[in-house]
Amino acid sequence: MGSNFKESRMRIFVAFLMMFAVLLTAPGSPRAMSEQIAAIVNQDAISISDVNDRMRLIMTSSGLANTPEIMNKVSQQVLASLIEEQIKLQEAERLGIEVSDEEIDKAFASLAEQNKFTPEQFTEILKRSGVNKATMERQIQAQIAWTKIVQSAVLSQVSVTDNDVEDALARMQANKGTTEYLVAEIFLPYETSQEASNVQQLANRLVGQIREGQAPFYKVAQEFSKSAGASNGGDLGWVQQGQLAQEVDGVLRTMAKETVSAPIRSASGYHILYLRDIRQISDETMPSADDMKQTIGNQRLERAQRRYYLDLKASAFIENRIGS
Repeated sequence: MGSNFKESRMRIFVAFLMMFAVLLTAPGSPRAMSEQIAAIVNQDAISISDVNDRMRLIMTSSGLANTPEIMNKVSQQVLASLIEEQIKLQEAERLGIEVSDEEIDKAFASLAEQNKFTPEQFTEILKRSGVNKATMERQIQAQIAWTKIVQSAVLSQVSVTDNDVEDALARMQANKGTTEYLVAEIFLPYETSQEASNVQQLANRLVGQIREGQAPFYKVAQEFSKSAGASNGGDLGWVQQGQLAQEVDGVLRTMAKETVSAPIRSASGYHILYLRDIRQISDETMPSADDMKQTIGNQRLERAQRRYYLDLKASAFIENRIGS
């Protein structure tokens, strides 16, 4: 079971790396702005320069239009991601977990190869586009560090019994003939009413860009979503009626195949759904016991690692200096 989860986490890591695009073209920010501090996370600072560097990666890799309105809405999400990475790197340091230069170089080389370049060519492309290679390396470092944290501190908390598998299969048998949905999701959380307003505006813009064909759903999910499966393009797999939040489930039942929903507000955030396919549960679609065990395990691992991170965030000192 443990080895399967570790392999799953590495697949998620590889998918995370694949999200980056090659042509990074947005212009740099003024030097005076780059020297300002965007946020403090415990003892570490995140600069405006850090935010702008990441923006250049995200805006192009997601395919979003590079307009002042979009940039303004995206900036807080970018800062939130940088804060999350900083918290994860600090936890890795606390646990004595290290990410070697060799591991980062290997991941960078793999990314370059996926885009049909040598590492040297890829570095030059980044340089010509005004993107600091260290920006990408920092994101790679944080993801590798978090993968190691999950493997060492979270994985042991996750278990799936034979009874769990049997119960899940029995529920599917009882639901034969009912509808299930192949769904991808973008989840944008909020914690305050002010955040909710800002997140709603961003969600509306993202839906507009996706529906207009300017930004692929899976790339937007990789860059912005905080739900399970975000690094896999938001893929949630096949879900049955009643599995998702009530507000989300109600909308899902009304959607046509291959459509994108408007933002759906729940108690914790906004959800954007992409309904990829619809089918009836039958003997032919029933998963094997091994597949069901893996599915349950991955779902529990995603929830466990998210709880672990949220506990870290709750205990951290975070000062956002560029508003919300």
